[in-house]
Amino acid sequence: MERLRQDDPSQVGPYVVLARLDADSAERTVPERRYLGRTADGERTVLVCVPRVGADPSRWAVEAEGARRLSVPGFLGIAEVGGTAGFPYYGAPYTPALPLPAVLAAYGGPLPEDTVRRLGAALAQALAAAHAQGVTHAGLSPAAVLVTPGGPLLTCVGAVRAAAPDGVPRAGLPGLDPGCLAVEEASGGRPGPLGDVFALGAVLAYASTGHTVPEQSELPPGLRRLVGSCLSSDPAVRPQSAREVLRELVSPAGGAGGEEHPQAGEAYPQAGTVLDHTAVPLPGRVVAALAAQSAALLAAELPAPQQPFASPQKVH
Repeated sequence: MERLRQDDPSQVGPYVVLARLDADSAERTVPERRYLGRTADGERTVLVCVPRVGADPSRWAVEAEGARRLSVPGFLGIAEVGGTAGFPYYGAPYTPALPLPAVLAAYGGPLPEDTVRRLGAALAQALAAAHAQGVTHAGLSPAAVLVTPGGPLLTCVGAVRAAAPDGVPRAGLPGLDPGCLAVEEASGGRPGPLGDVFALGAVLAYASTGHTVPEQSELPPGLRRLVGSCLSSDPAVRPQSAREVLRELVSPAGGAGGEEHPQAGEAYPQAGTVLDHTAVPLPGRVVAALAAQSAALLAAELPAPQQPFASPQKVH
């Protein structure tokens, strides 16, 4: 939860803006402006998002509406898309949440390998569910991962498509993390599931090292092969599905030791709820940061309504 700046809106749709979700240091790679807001009557608190300054609001709004219509476990549930053609927004019910860069900042550095595996398994499971519906996320990055007490949520759906239409090179565009952009997407190709696999590898790398383009030696030994293959510039070398990444994260030995793989058409075992307090407790400093955000938002007061200007009365 960050203080508002002078260039931030004071109101988005029916919501009074209270704070920014993202730190200034992360702004370059966040594809949208994200705020915590509340209705004027104080009844509802939301995460409300608007396009970046300079972005095409119409393309952004198309992707926001597409995301609203999705029903994918592990994706942020968008409740509404509104605004005007020049200033669209979307809103989602508030739950304490930290973008992955803020999680690493709260923890004090890269996360433990076991936490990275469980985080990655939850993300891979969500992507696999989306791909099964014919949906490509096309915007996965550390900023797109919101860590909540009940598990991670994927946001920024369609950010790659919103940044530029197919056929237009996207490398270097504001709001896109270059380390998360597969070479075929950077050159203007249509985003696809294997682009999501590349981006998932970059997110695993970030959670493990603090950056999306690490040296192999920086990665935990148990993740080097998987992350390296996800980040291959050749799509054919990457894992060929998010489900395959999920299997590797849940069973790091890749089925050694007598584990049976599912037959064609069968599902892999569920990875379980990830990063919740019953499966793998969040590091204490991250829990404290989530609690601090919730408390600060609860204590935040709505700006006092401005009184209409009244002309001084003449005294007779």
